[in-house]
Amino acid sequence: MSRATRPDHDEIPDDTNDPGEIAATHDEEKPARRLSRRPELLVYLTALAVALLVLRQVFFPLTKGNQFYLVIFLGCTLPLVFLSYRPGGRRGSGERDDPGWYDWGLSALALLVGFYPVLPFGSGGFDAFLDRQGSLSGLDVLAGSLLLLLVLEATRRTTGWILPVICAAFVGFAYYGGFLPQHWGIAHAGVDFSQIVNALYNDASGFYGTPLDVAASYIVLFTLYGAVLSASGAGQFFVDFSFAAFKRSRTAPGRTAVLSGFLLGTVSGSGTATAVSLGSITWPILRRAGYPQENAGGLLAASGIGAILSPPTLGAAAFIIAEYLQTSYLTVLIWACVPTLLYYLGIVFSVEADARRFGARAVNTEHGSAWRILLRGGYHFLSLAIIVVFLAMNIPPFAAVVYATGVAALFALVSNLVRATGGPGRAVLDWARSMVDALSLGVRGALPVVAVCAAAGIITSTITKTGLGQELADALVQAANALSSDPTVILVLTVVFSALAVGVLGLAVPVTASFIIAWVVIGPALGALGVADAERAMFIFYYAVLSEVTPPTALAAVAAAAITGGRVISTMMQAWKYTLPAFLVPIAFVLTDNGAALLLQADAVTVLWVLAVSVVAVGALSVVTGGWLFGPVPTPVRVLFAPGALCLLYLEPPVIAVGLGFCVLGLLAQLVLRRKAKFKEELDAD
Repeated sequence: MSRATRPDHDEIPDDTNDPGEIAATHDEEKPARRLSRRPELLVYLTALAVALLVLRQVFFPLTKGNQFYLVIFLGCTLPLVFLSYRPGGRRGSGERDDPGWYDWGLSALALLVGFYPVLPFGSGGFDAFLDRQGSLSGLDVLAGSLLLLLVLEATRRTTGWILPVICAAFVGFAYYGGFLPQHWGIAHAGVDFSQIVNALYNDASGFYGTPLDVAASYIVLFTLYGAVLSASGAGQFFVDFSFAAFKRSRTAPGRTAVLSGFLLGTVSGSGTATAVSLGSITWPILRRAGYPQENAGGLLAASGIGAILSPPTLGAAAFIIAEYLQTSYLTVLIWACVPTLLYYLGIVFSVEADARRFGARAVNTEHGSAWRILLRGGYHFLSLAIIVVFLAMNIPPFAAVVYATGVAALFALVSNLVRATGGPGRAVLDWARSMVDALSLGVRGALPVVAVCAAAGIITSTITKTGLGQELADALVQAANALSSDPTVILVLTVVFSALAVGVLGLAVPVTASFIIAWVVIGPALGALGVADAERAMFIFYYAVLSEVTPPTALAAVAAAAITGGRVISTMMQAWKYTLPAFLVPIAFVLTDNGAALLLQADAVTVLWVLAVSVVAVGALSVVTGGWLFGPVPTPVRVLFAPGALCLLYLEPPVIAVGLGFCVLGLLAQLVLRRKAKFKEELDAD
């Protein structure tokens, strides 16, 4: 469901809905349409053909080059969007959900203009089309203009109105920039419309730029991997293993939700979908343990969002980082390790506090021994390990994930044969059908990302053409300069402004688009202040992801509330509480040189002491948000821990010493108050 049509925040959602329907409704990148047999078959077969094309490209690239492949890829996938996603609204009960005549018309038009650059008629073939770069024919401009409108409509259908409006504003700025007052920094000479279309349609940028290249070369392959892994039964294994791992204690249900969210993220890659899948299984356990609806929903949302932050699959924006910085995907995975650890550590601290504050109970679950479950299904971890091992061997990520997908499929076949009840022939047939279904489903799951990446190309192309990105970056730094002349204060203010800007942007557009826009606008501002590429890229990435749990939108929390039946706004606030430490840790990346150690870009000694300080900072933040340390924490003690935690995130020894001082004072105050409270309880008992 788009952000513009989300439910009333005061409404208590119905918790009897199908989890798949809830995920489709609330996930910003995956609205749903249920097709009848014939259109379903057409979409199924076309998506399967795209999957085979993508797999072929890994080992046998098309000879006419990468742009030729991207033209074919977009020409195949864009028509599917109009058949698979509604033009607006929600499917009513009992209504037909098939495409209308206008959907078929848009799909046919998308097929025509998508393939136009490679058709022997009209464009004269791909080589002739490229030869007209900078001087397009009237038919070229018409086809490019129609593709522009179709990309915007596809993006609207999959993510809502905001991103298409932003894209249209950038195109308008490119065309009308010459009419702006010339003393404005963002004014420019204006770009002729045919040149705008040329940049979008003919250059190796625009529609066919880095975002779509990453979607077609990496993201689709990882969605195929996730679909095959899910079809092999990995999701259920991860949940069963998580339940068995923590045995029976009052904190076990919360810990189980956290671990399950981390593991399910390797299958899903979507924060909202993970939160819903997780909630459908763990909410009954959390309810029996005594978790209030809103607390449970917040925990599910926070655990689900970890899916986009967690190696080895991360979110789509991580591939964009690797491509923009011209580094390996393994390097990005390494950068993400410590922040991921701190993210989940913050959630675990909050789980421990909550379990004690509202008196959670231990729950008996029949899942057997964790070791027995691991022996039976531990092979599901092997394909994940293969990705990391192959990346370490300098095998390209697109090849590594294909090999991992093959291993997951092979283990699924062996599992089917071992458990077969209808003979090996039936087991092989069932396996083959499930794998083919997974390939088709993987491509269909990536369609919203494809639309977003094509639309993001519009923004990056117009920013490059007009120089707007540098002007906005300069304005951000100038705003900080206007408030102070001290270099450290300027950096801190710019970082705070940047965090707010990325967070607000993320409320309106999906994570991938949010990162791309912020990178070309905010990235240069941080770079001008001396922040290294890795630190600013990961800073922007984490704030783009965390918009998923930021009120007042927080789609993951909305979906979790639909599972638990809690009030939406309260669930959002609980999700924010669980993830607040993660909101502040990325700031440590960019404030000091020692922040690079959080991305494992320092010597071992520096990494260890920075990690230790960061763990204390996350713990202090958890005391502030969770309100529990050996007992309830009163407001005055929280006031001591808050500045302590913030100082600890400025990773320079003098400031760290101040932060530790505040935390020690808070700890001593809490111990004294708890001792007095216990003494008073003993007197009252006597």
